[in-house]
Amino acid sequence: MGLGLKKLTPHIGAEVSGVDLTAQVTRAIVDEVKAALDEHSVLVFRDQRFDDDTQTAFSAQWGPLETTVYKREGDGGVPVANITNVDFRTNEIFPPDHPRLKSNSGNEMWHTDSSFKSVPSYCSMLSGREVPPTGGDTQFASCRAAYAAMPESEQRQLDGLVAKHDYGYSRSLVKGYQAPKETLAEVPPVRHAVIRTNPANGRKNFYTGSHASYIIGWPVEEGRKLLRDLVKKASQPEFVYSHQWRQFDFVIWDNRCVLHRATAYEASRYRRIMHRTTVAGAGPTVDAAGAALAAA
Repeated sequence: MGLGLKKLTPHIGAEVSGVDLTAQVTRAIVDEVKAALDEHSVLVFRDQRFDDDTQTAFSAQWGPLETTVYKREGDGGVPVANITNVDFRTNEIFPPDHPRLKSNSGNEMWHTDSSFKSVPSYCSMLSGREVPPTGGDTQFASCRAAYAAMPESEQRQLDGLVAKHDYGYSRSLVKGYQAPKETLAEVPPVRHAVIRTNPANGRKNFYTGSHASYIIGWPVEEGRKLLRDLVKKASQPEFVYSHQWRQFDFVIWDNRCVLHRATAYEASRYRRIMHRTTVAGAGPTVDAAGAALAAA
């Protein structure tokens, strides 16, 4: 039997039924889910009771997994990112002034995971282990639909452009937060094409987000304005799906063409534990000379 698919908005997102991803799934099912992701960009699965082992096992069927960057709490360098307000060492909520909470607040900016890496990620998979009763939603914006809605003249202006992506830049936008020097050394600035093309269906999108610092060869502020304007285009309401979490929801999204952000919640009152795995991309988006590749 095929998967059940229900579109969530006209431009982005589908809810998938009829499969338990925590069990051993066949190669055919993985391929079917991949095809659905190429089409809908965001997939929602309900009541998927993952632990870290089963989530890692499922995610690894999609390709090599990224590992997390350095964190002061000592949970870096692993394939499962713990996006949470709870200290795993004590099982208590972090105090309001803890650096981890300040770092987490950077996730409330529109971004795409791992665009600060030389090979940016393919997709992310997020498991809602504990979710607050209100707030803490995740919003997803389709850069593909926004690009398709642009006049051809504006689309052509983006051809061949390359942007510098920099984790240090995005975290400098978070008031009162200083990224650990170990993290900044691990992920130095990289270049990425502004236009990306899905190799499975040929559909194009622009590639931006909070890690995108400026356009190579442009005055810095002019390039930053263009990148911010692209975020605004993608985050128009008609191109956005807002996911209200239920416990054990599992969401997969395509980082190549989707921006996402978390919404605020009472982090000093409610626990929120989300475990993310991230599938590495197939290759860089620019060639050795730093020029944009035609398809990436």
